[in-house]
Amino acid sequence: MKYPFLAALLTLSTAFSSYADVLSIKKDAPKQYVVKKGDTLWDISAIYLSEPWLWPELWQMNPQINNPHLIYPGDALSLIYDEHGNPRLVINSGYKKLSPQGRITPKGKNAIPTLPLELLRPYLTYERAISGDNIADKPYILGANENTKMNTKGHIVYVKGNLKQHESYAIYRKGEAYTDIDSDEVLAYKSVLVGIGRAFRGGDVENAVPASVRIESVKQEIRPTDFLLPAMEGQALPAFFTMQRPEQPVTGNIIAAVNELREFSTMDIVVLNLGTEQQIKAGHILDIERQSPTVFDGRNGPRYKEDSNSLEKLITKTSEFFGVEADEDATVWHMPKEKVGELMVFKVYDNVSYALIVKNQHPIRVGDFAVIN
Repeated sequence: MKYPFLAALLTLSTAFSSYADVLSIKKDAPKQYVVKKGDTLWDISAIYLSEPWLWPELWQMNPQINNPHLIYPGDALSLIYDEHGNPRLVINSGYKKLSPQGRITPKGKNAIPTLPLELLRPYLTYERAISGDNIADKPYILGANENTKMNTKGHIVYVKGNLKQHESYAIYRKGEAYTDIDSDEVLAYKSVLVGIGRAFRGGDVENAVPASVRIESVKQEIRPTDFLLPAMEGQALPAFFTMQRPEQPVTGNIIAAVNELREFSTMDIVVLNLGTEQQIKAGHILDIERQSPTVFDGRNGPRYKEDSNSLEKLITKTSEFFGVEADEDATVWHMPKEKVGELMVFKVYDNVSYALIVKNQHPIRVGDFAVIN
């Protein structure tokens, strides 16, 4: 692998214990699979399981593999069934010689992580969602030692705030608002990392003495009003994520995507209007659902709302506004939501969270629902 195996492994721990007795293997799953460089446990599990997050049920009873997160390219895995009919993956001893203890031991940097960490690292490290009030309280840049509006590496910037001398600070820019789909309420603001600096004068705000920060690295030009946070604040994420369904029903929406495209897919990062206030935790698995289009069943036959004429659209809106009860004579038919994918939450704030799309049948869009029914 191109990156050192020092980053946290996203260990997908046992989830959905209620499903443990009904683990099913795909009909086209191979009897044997040879691990390739670049494989992840998620990839391998997806070959055998329709729900790859259930992989611990497939691996945990394996007496040959002490730590299934540490398998390596060249290992041959065979699918077998135990005396109770439970499927499991084992090392094919006829394909590769085992150690005297019959266990796989760590072999350095080639161990296969559970998920491709290279995709997640930028977001696990520096993507942040911060409320407007919180941003307003942070130290911010007043200017620099040169008369320029955009500062780069080596510049000294002056900060309104009391900083800790010699401490490293991340410099952020207030980005777009994350707003709720229904209420249009601003939930938080995307905070974009623009640089890193180190304070060499602490400052004294009460006496109008600015703090002094030397810029050590730059992602974008640094500007006045950019704000500072201790570099490691908010970065203490768990080394191991336990994937599980929330215990209570959840309904939210995808409100943004990190790639800022209109449609996104597996391994893209999205933002939800769900956070700790909705009891969301890192590792939660949610279904992605999409509302099927409304149909107006009028004199000219069934038509989608978007294809209806002005009168039909007015009737539809009136029905929605007054909450007309549905019956066999209804002219407006509100269709159910359908599942289009799944996502895993990995970073949680008060009212928003970041999630990784782990499966999708159709392109995912802003406005799709993130739910547990």
